[in-house]
Amino acid sequence: MALQDFRPMMERCSNCLNCRWIPFDKVKSQRFGENCPSIVYNNFMTYSARGRFQLAQTILDGDADYSEAVVDVIHNCTTCGSCDATCKVCRYNLEPLEHNIELKVSAVEKGKILPRQAEIMKSLKAEQTMVTGKAKANRGDWAKGIKVKDLFKDKAEIAFYPGCKYSYDEKLQQVARQSLQLLLDAGADVGIMGSGDSCCAGRALHMGFREEFNDRADANIKAFQAAGVKTIVTPCSDCYGTLKREYAKKGMDIQVLHVVECLDQMIQAGQIKFTKSVPLTVTYHDPCHLGRLGEPYIPWNGEEKKILNQVHTWEPKRPRNHGILGVYDAPRRVLAAIPGVKLVEMERIREYAWCCGAGGGCSETYPEFSAFTAGERITEANTTGAEALVTACPWCESNFANAVDENGKSIKVLDIIELVSQAL
Repeated sequence: MALQDFRPMMERCSNCLNCRWIPFDKVKSQRFGENCPSIVYNNFMTYSARGRFQLAQTILDGDADYSEAVVDVIHNCTTCGSCDATCKVCRYNLEPLEHNIELKVSAVEKGKILPRQAEIMKSLKAEQTMVTGKAKANRGDWAKGIKVKDLFKDKAEIAFYPGCKYSYDEKLQQVARQSLQLLLDAGADVGIMGSGDSCCAGRALHMGFREEFNDRADANIKAFQAAGVKTIVTPCSDCYGTLKREYAKKGMDIQVLHVVECLDQMIQAGQIKFTKSVPLTVTYHDPCHLGRLGEPYIPWNGEEKKILNQVHTWEPKRPRNHGILGVYDAPRRVLAAIPGVKLVEMERIREYAWCCGAGGGCSETYPEFSAFTAGERITEANTTGAEALVTACPWCESNFANAVDENGKSIKVLDIIELVSQAL
């Protein structure tokens, strides 16, 4: 959809401000009742989903242009989708997330981009990764020493897709190695693309670079199809959400699983048996792209209609992506199965979880805003009394690793794969 196609939604937004809060029946305290990092940090209505609807309408009407202040509002969004999930709880079925992305696309098409974005896109085009300063030739180094099929030479049922962060971040590579080894040890027919692997480009789309996303997505879909795989397994939640929804929109018909879903299945089937106790009280952070942005894509082809020129509806009925069909139970079942691990929940969980702050490229383009957002989650985690914060996404883990709460206190950050490996 082009920006002008969202005009009916811009006009229909009732200013209910559900986009600022988690649903009121889910609020456990005023301190952790808000849901949009952008408006909490900037404390100005234009940074909310409602404000961005108004901003876009003002641009379309010719009453505003892409000034420095306007561009800041447009890009200062983690595209976490929390506003989208809460908007659909009320009687409306607007698309604030798609609109926010389209607003970014419109700015990019006008050449209104941030300096750091230009560097990231240069890396994506030259080295097929959004992790700057890394070479494509070294992309497969994370898997050195692991005996696994090369999908360019051998056939396999499953493609293991680590994603950029796990491929290049030496502090996190062990998680990708452990994930792959767990699959191999369970007898899975799995292969990798090694240095021929490339970025899913989901973050490019969420930064507004739709053309660059389409180029990489089309190339990746062709590669997966040529490999003949039936399933793609990834330990990266960003990749999971992109492959699960955005690639499906482009016609990719290949099953996509996060590795935590595979672990859950293998534990229940008795393929993984724990032999050690891990005495640790943890709290779990739901990654946005594994949770509310990881819902299955349901195609819809219809039109907007009005009954008696007043009541708005869609024909046929349009799906509502509330975020409830994301991956929430699998990681919690895995944690419950690990001897010694005790899970204590934060106030904002599942489809209403607070973002880690890394999304939309903000960890690179707005580091202070990103650190604030991560710090808010660390504050919430520390109120549970947990000894460690566990997640299932490298971007979340990386962003939390250097964050502190409002009292300057940090918390140990672990990937769920690390806990599983410790208990084997």
